[in-house]
Amino acid sequence: MSLIGPAAGAWMLLALAVLVVSTGLPVWALLCAVASAFAALGVLGGQFDLNILAALPTRLVGLLEHDLLQALPLYVFIGVLLQRLSVADALFSSLCRLFRRSGAGPSLAALGVGALIAPMNGSVASSSALLARLVAPRLGGADAARATALISVSATIGVVVPPSLVLILLGDAMLNAHTEASNLPGFTLGTQRIINTQDLFHAALLPAAAVLALWALVAWWQGRSERHQAAPVAPRRSEMALALLAVGAILVLLAGVFTGKIYAVEGAASGGVLLIVSTLTSRALNRVQWSEVLGNTLALSGALFALLVGATSFSLVFRLFGTDRWFAALVLGSTLAPQLTAALVLLLVALCAWVLDAFEMVFVIIPVLAPPLIMHLGDAQQAAVLLLLVLQLSFLIPPMGYAVLMARSRSGLAQVSSARLVRALRPFILAQLALTLIVFAVPSAVHLLDAPAAAISAEAPLSDQEIARQLQEMAGEPGASAPPP
Repeated sequence: MSLIGPAAGAWMLLALAVLVVSTGLPVWALLCAVASAFAALGVLGGQFDLNILAALPTRLVGLLEHDLLQALPLYVFIGVLLQRLSVADALFSSLCRLFRRSGAGPSLAALGVGALIAPMNGSVASSSALLARLVAPRLGGADAARATALISVSATIGVVVPPSLVLILLGDAMLNAHTEASNLPGFTLGTQRIINTQDLFHAALLPAAAVLALWALVAWWQGRSERHQAAPVAPRRSEMALALLAVGAILVLLAGVFTGKIYAVEGAASGGVLLIVSTLTSRALNRVQWSEVLGNTLALSGALFALLVGATSFSLVFRLFGTDRWFAALVLGSTLAPQLTAALVLLLVALCAWVLDAFEMVFVIIPVLAPPLIMHLGDAQQAAVLLLLVLQLSFLIPPMGYAVLMARSRSGLAQVSSARLVRALRPFILAQLALTLIVFAVPSAVHLLDAPAAAISAEAPLSDQEIARQLQEMAGEPGASAPPP
């Protein structure tokens, strides 16, 4: 493949993956560096004109004005604040008390906190930091490999449970991908319409619930044989009340977003305001701690926006080489069965997600791979849910899986070999893989919560005379009420 031909984008992706693994530098910086280097090659090789790159600033400004990106700092703020407050601690203690007779209270409580907090927590990294602080000290008596595995899987719940930030951003990416797929040769929308974020929420909810149920069964099976560091301490009444209020508020917000009564950005803003009010009322943070929370929020938000800028620069150069069209033509021209081709595309997504995190995947990889995937599956909602499940699965595969890396570095638990960690993660991964195969084989599994289609009226269409009479009535013309001759 030529370095400056249509396949140049493939070399860009390969260079990015090698640099991410070997350098440890921030991914946004590597995205900008790779984009700049290949842009120079493209200009020198006559692949595109230098003036085209002048459109990048305008493109970035237009992108950053997107209303959806208001959710980024909101979710980051919630994630940072939750790490400082006792809300998650109260939830964990209450769930330990609730599941104490199962013999695996701390294990099930960790998954429960992940399921309740993850949609309002924003990212895998933020969930890992929260769970490492909250869960790891209470699992000190457990096998280190199983404890690390439990923190890893709990941190990925926000990837599939709506309406987390990953799903919001993926919903926007899938809307664009579905629009592109509809323009590919041979693809027809038929009775479908271009999907939106709400459609993705509806499609993802039942698979997310199935993931939680299967993982809860695995956590119970593993946790009932563990001797944890200490028996769960009975929560105080104030902690129980706080936990109930938190669960109630979270469920109300999630229900509002899921039903479309509340926009996802509004839900995040409401959650942030509730946390601020509860923090100020309880005086849980002093002035210095508030400054640290706001400083961390700005730093993490800046890192995410920098990643978005790097991904936009990377994708512009990628598309200028025509690699997106080259790849689409390659996939569409495959002589393999459509289902097999779609499976190979998902495998490529899994390989990319093994070295990149969720935001990098949504910004860089999915816009390229999603249109041909939708083309071969013929179902944008099924494609979106499969992408979510594959991302979540890749994050759990040692040694490069993002959730595993975060859990190992932040939990403070004893370091274990990758082989031991694989054995501890194996039942969770097998359960996830089984669900992914079900969604792949049974597309209707993601449509059980679809909004009902608008009913088709059984009345006969109006005649031209009847239409004219109604127009006259609306205009208030004299004699309009008289029947037409």
